[in-house]
Amino acid sequence: MAAEGKHKNAIIETIKTVVIALLFAGIFRTVFFQPFWIPSGSMKDTLLIGDFLFVNKMAYGYSYASCPSLRIARLGINIDASDICGFMDGDNTRLMGSEPERGDIIVFRHPVHGTDYIKRLIGLPGDKIQMKDGVLYINEAAVKLEEDGIFTETYAPQGPVQNRPSCENGPVGNGAKCEKSRSIETLPNGVRHDILNIRDQSSDHTGVFTVPMGHYFFIGDNRDNSLDSRFPQAAGGVGFVPFENLIGRADRVMFSSAGRRMMYFWTWRPDRFFKALD
Repeated sequence: MAAEGKHKNAIIETIKTVVIALLFAGIFRTVFFQPFWIPSGSMKDTLLIGDFLFVNKMAYGYSYASCPSLRIARLGINIDASDICGFMDGDNTRLMGSEPERGDIIVFRHPVHGTDYIKRLIGLPGDKIQMKDGVLYINEAAVKLEEDGIFTETYAPQGPVQNRPSCENGPVGNGAKCEKSRSIETLPNGVRHDILNIRDQSSDHTGVFTVPMGHYFFIGDNRDNSLDSRFPQAAGGVGFVPFENLIGRADRVMFSSAGRRMMYFWTWRPDRFFKALD
């Protein structure tokens, strides 16, 4: 009987340990840092498909969007952040909130369907944003652009979704060089970052977007392959993003893998481990 009692106590203690560990992990993920895996090429070449990073949730304070969502389609699990922290939704404010800076790379919740996106913050409340012939204008002034050669990658399936990249020199065959023109863009506050060009398209020629108070305007660095604030939400775009939908700031790539699975070590990109983001 004594042995049986010890066995039961050991099981109970193990369960307690697991529950406490999960609780602390949940608190850490909710309050401090959230892991994020780059699924698409909209932020190339700043972020590549397969980059893994932690998002700093302390950067802008906390709102309902700070709570994690849990979606596992094959298990029928769909727990949204609003299901847990919905009591904080609706006022477009944040607890211990601080304003983001132009040029920050930010993970945010899509204003309509709640999916997590990562883009670069371009427009602040009250700004007038426009694209003219592929050049970004902020408050009627063109940003500074410097040509910076060619970004080259292999035309092949990338990441878990196995999407193929778009090429400025396309169409090209499987395994061939896929090229995009690269420029360095300097924002009004001095933030410099790479942007890529693929083709001339409608998102290179827009009307003027006036950013409402309490909202922000985001664009991907891979300018011709990004559904962002240049596109209305009804057309699958992002539109203007409320302050409360910001999740956190991305500062550094922790790990990177070019393959379908993280553990395919032969596809790892060691040169991107712990890489600071501009």
